[in-house]
Amino acid sequence: MAQRTLQDKLAILSDAAKYDASCASSGTTRRDSRSGGIGSAGGTGICHAYTPDGRCISLLKILMTNFCIYDCAYCINRVSSNVERARFSPEEVVRLTLEFYRRNMIEGLFLSSGIIRSPDQTMGDMVRIARMLRIEHGFKGYIHLKTIPDASPDLVAQAGLFADRLSVNVELPQDASLRHLAPEKRPETIRATMADVRLGREAAKDRSHTGKRPPRFAPAGQSTQMIVGADQATDVDILNTSANLYSGYQLKRVYYSAFSPIPDASAMLPLIKPPLMREHRLYQADWLMRFYGFDATEIGSAHPSGNLDLDIDPKLAWALANRAQFPVDVARAPREMLLRVPGFGTKTVGRILTARRNGVLRYADLLRMGAIMSKAQPFVTLPDWTPGALTDSAGLRARFAPPPEQLSLF
Repeated sequence: MAQRTLQDKLAILSDAAKYDASCASSGTTRRDSRSGGIGSAGGTGICHAYTPDGRCISLLKILMTNFCIYDCAYCINRVSSNVERARFSPEEVVRLTLEFYRRNMIEGLFLSSGIIRSPDQTMGDMVRIARMLRIEHGFKGYIHLKTIPDASPDLVAQAGLFADRLSVNVELPQDASLRHLAPEKRPETIRATMADVRLGREAAKDRSHTGKRPPRFAPAGQSTQMIVGADQATDVDILNTSANLYSGYQLKRVYYSAFSPIPDASAMLPLIKPPLMREHRLYQADWLMRFYGFDATEIGSAHPSGNLDLDIDPKLAWALANRAQFPVDVARAPREMLLRVPGFGTKTVGRILTARRNGVLRYADLLRMGAIMSKAQPFVTLPDWTPGALTDSAGLRARFAPPPEQLSLF
């Protein structure tokens, strides 16, 4: 068999990395300059992420290898899967990262990997890549490493010294599902690794008795990825798991990845592929938990199944299921209640609280503040607006749900 070129490997391993969701996509269409113009919106192995100050940066997103000794039923790269395989050497990853960076195509590296030979060897190679970039080449760009939970804690500790962010995938929302579908992986080991990362970050904040700071450790924090739809977990189950992870391990983000069934795994995974809209609604619900004061149970209580409404956003679904709490008086309602009004974001609520100290707020004022009044109308009262019977009208949900579509047989 002919030896693969670096370009061949890049094509295979950048495509394989698309299943790692811990990197925010720009969501744009695929564009490049081959037919004219300048720049690229979707070059091979390039993804986009956001820094704490809001900047969008480009990362080289690749797997070190898609060979794997594990046989996780939900993974396209599992050992029994018939996919095209490739493997980078550590030196090749370093070379690619530096060349992309010098051409001003990226600002960092997102590196994950299948398990080759052993977790320790795989993690050791990933640490070696990060060390070479930082120490030998003075690379100052962003590095995100997907850690291997079964690897030695010492290797994970070394990774945190070179990477900006570490992520440890919990894989599935329920431990029983992980034991069944990924028998080589243990939920206890995954959580122990996440705890080690959390402790490493906490230790890096402590000063010695002389006032000297220890070396930085994963300063951008840790994140995790959860596959949605590979088991029978409801959305409430998923959100409760996420809430526990946020509080227990100080995560920056939980990323949700809609499961795509693998044809040769249909016997183990007979579930129908969930729509990408479910993934989108989970991100919205996650946002409500993190910034709007909701908890998982009340978000899920909008539907008796414990799943989110796919036709309307979770905040609106909650408001419709709790109409007795509306309409709220914008002039007097506390911040906690204003945040629950559909169409009011955190910035809008902040502006409302500031502005109402100085005078009466009217409908037009809320529009200028950025409120989406087409959503908020049934849920608020103002000096020049009252919803009347609209709040309790039987057809209120239909005002917001998308119109029915004729399904196609082809």
